[in-house]
Amino acid sequence: MKKTWLLLLSFATLFTLAANPAAAGAKVPMNLGGFTLGADIHDYKDRIDLDTCHAVRYQEYLSEGVMKPSPGFKSGLISFGLCDKVHKVVRIKLKFLNPSKRFFKKLLKKYEKQLGPPDEYKGDPFQTMIAWKWSFESDSGQRVSLTLQHNLADTDEKIGNAVKMTLVDQVEREKECFYKKHPEKVSPLPVDELKGKAMWQMYVPY
Repeated sequence: MKKTWLLLLSFATLFTLAANPAAAGAKVPMNLGGFTLGADIHDYKDRIDLDTCHAVRYQEYLSEGVMKPSPGFKSGLISFGLCDKVHKVVRIKLKFLNPSKRFFKKLLKKYEKQLGPPDEYKGDPFQTMIAWKWSFESDSGQRVSLTLQHNLADTDEKIGNAVKMTLVDQVEREKECFYKKHPEKVSPLPVDELKGKAMWQMYVPY
C-alpha cells in the first residue's frame, strides 16, 4: 500500500513539474530574436535604427526603436527604459516573416517544448485572433511575460504571427520612477462630459 502511495505521489510530482516549468526550476527566458532583456539598447546599434527611437504612446517612461531588416522577421520594436535603468531593454516585440497558421502551430509546439504549456489563453473566443501567454518568475522574483500571437482577420491587431516578451517588474519600476519625477503627468487633464443633443451629434456619424 505504501509503495502504491509513493508511486502515485511520484507521478503527481512529475505531472506538476511538466505542467509548470518554473516549479521544475526552469530558466526564465531572457533572449529572443538575438535580443536580451536587460541589455543596453546601444549594444544593438547594428540591428536597431536608433534614429527611430521615440517615447511609447501612453507609456512615456519607455522609448522604442525599430529593428533593421533581419532574416526571418518582417518587423520588430525594441523598448527600453528612460528613468530607472536608462537604455536597458524591457520589451521585445517581433513579427515573423511567415504569416501562416501552419507556421504558428509549429512555433507553438517549439515554444511548448522549450518552455512548457502556456499559462493563459489571451485570444478571442472565436479564434479570430489566437494568443497564448506564458508567465515566469525567477528565484529572485523577477517576472517575465511572453505572448505568442496569430492573427489573420482582426485588423486592429498585427496581421500574421508575432511574439512579445516583457520584463514586467522593470516596466513597473520605469513607470514609478517617471511619475515620481513628473507628478503632473499622473492624472490626465479633465475633459468635459458631453450631454444631450450635443453628445449624439458627436457620437453618431452623418
